[in-house]
Amino acid sequence: MDRRLPVSEAAKTFLRKAFPDHWSFLLGEIALYSFVVLVLTGTFLTFFFHPVMTEQPYTGSYTPLQGVPASEAYTSVLHISFDVRGGLLVRQMHHWAALVFVAAIAVHMLRIFFTGAFRRPREINWTIGVTLFMLSLLEGFCGYSLPDDLLSGTGLRTAQGIVLSIPIVGTYLSFFVFGGQYPGHEIVPRMYAAHILLIPGLLIALIAVHLGLVVYLKHTQWAGPGHTNRNVVGKPLYPQYTTKSLGLFFILFGLLAVLSAVMQINPIWDFGPYRADQSSLDAQPDWYVGFLEGALRLTPAMETDFAGHTVIWDVFLPGVVLPLTLFAVLYLYPFFERWVTGGGKEYHLCDRPRHQPTRTGLGVAGILWYAVLLAAGGQDVLAKVFQIPLELITWTFRVCVVVLPVLGFWATKRLCLGLQALDRARVEQGGVTEQVRQTTAGAYLRGHTRMSREEATRLIVRDTPLPLEHVGHWYQPVGRWLRRALSRWYFARRVEVPLTDEGRRYVAAVTADPAQAEEQEGE
Repeated sequence: MDRRLPVSEAAKTFLRKAFPDHWSFLLGEIALYSFVVLVLTGTFLTFFFHPVMTEQPYTGSYTPLQGVPASEAYTSVLHISFDVRGGLLVRQMHHWAALVFVAAIAVHMLRIFFTGAFRRPREINWTIGVTLFMLSLLEGFCGYSLPDDLLSGTGLRTAQGIVLSIPIVGTYLSFFVFGGQYPGHEIVPRMYAAHILLIPGLLIALIAVHLGLVVYLKHTQWAGPGHTNRNVVGKPLYPQYTTKSLGLFFILFGLLAVLSAVMQINPIWDFGPYRADQSSLDAQPDWYVGFLEGALRLTPAMETDFAGHTVIWDVFLPGVVLPLTLFAVLYLYPFFERWVTGGGKEYHLCDRPRHQPTRTGLGVAGILWYAVLLAAGGQDVLAKVFQIPLELITWTFRVCVVVLPVLGFWATKRLCLGLQALDRARVEQGGVTEQVRQTTAGAYLRGHTRMSREEATRLIVRDTPLPLEHVGHWYQPVGRWLRRALSRWYFARRVEVPLTDEGRRYVAAVTADPAQAEEQEGE
């Protein structure tokens, strides 16, 4: 092997790769190992699932449904649940792993966003991560719709309505996707092929590229003694990091197994087979598409007749424009922040969220916006449980979806600035002790102690760009003026930490751009 391939040389380089040791870096691994569980359990389920829409009376072992017309897809899922040994456990593990997979990707992306790990040179990896998130949503929806039960059929009917709302081409797209009139006999086989072949293949390819870029570009790390913008301090891939990572995989696998054994999920035998003329009461989709359900429920009824076409705005805007806008913002944000920053510096140290108040505020505003839409997706359940008029809940959510993100942004930015002021006080006074001393004037003061080097480094190392300054004449092109105004909005508000000349030189050396540092060393 060594004569034909550079196995030993590559192994020595790769296996000694350093990985920082911090819990927040394990979020991506949880997503990866959830995907492994999905592949293992999904492979088992493919041996027994039949993606056929032909209906016949049910004759299986579940007595309450015997004689009820059901598709072969629905019947095969009941067969897996009640007749295949371990089938229900594996099926529920597959469903729980799907929910954990999407949740882990979302939380991992939040970690990347709040710490600034999407910045140069990792913009492409962020783009791949957003694509993985989008594909995981599509993969989850396809798998959720395969059993052909009444609940998943209600969601599929909603998806068809969203497709129909697209002006001019909506009808043609619906006929193309469903193979004719809704629901037809083609949609489940097509979604099955996409669910087990097309989308998983894309996910595996993108995950491989994503992990390859993580290795090639180096892992980000938190500021600390010996940690700079030009190195990575951590445990080697083998054996320390590999052992920890495998332990995490087995823990996740065991937790998913226990969760699937004791907590029922998606009991399709209670919902019954799908009928196009029926809809399920209290129907909510899985959480990751719940925001679309909430947006559809909150948008007021609006439609326009134009050139012989009727545009259903209350479906088209929340069902098509909203998700496209959301993913466009996610794709473009790294490039937008780089444009506002006004530089091409590389960043390998993670930001503390408090050091970027505007970015952190925007992230919290986005989370609140998503949470309101997710809660609005269950407005009928909330009205029934709490005995509140449905109209009152609807208007409350309509107000909250606009007001709460703004309040969240303002409160988060104020909190970040307050935490910066707290860090400044800790740098000036040192760590607080439990001792109290009384002055001759009668005042009581808390005792302070000198901070450790690790804590001091964490507090003083900050790589926040300065606002762009006005250069040239008083009149400026609109683009340059907007860029400078956004830069001031992003980076002007801050609480500086007092540093000595030696401290400033240390921070400058730690946060120096690797390319500039190499040029200076060469000179």
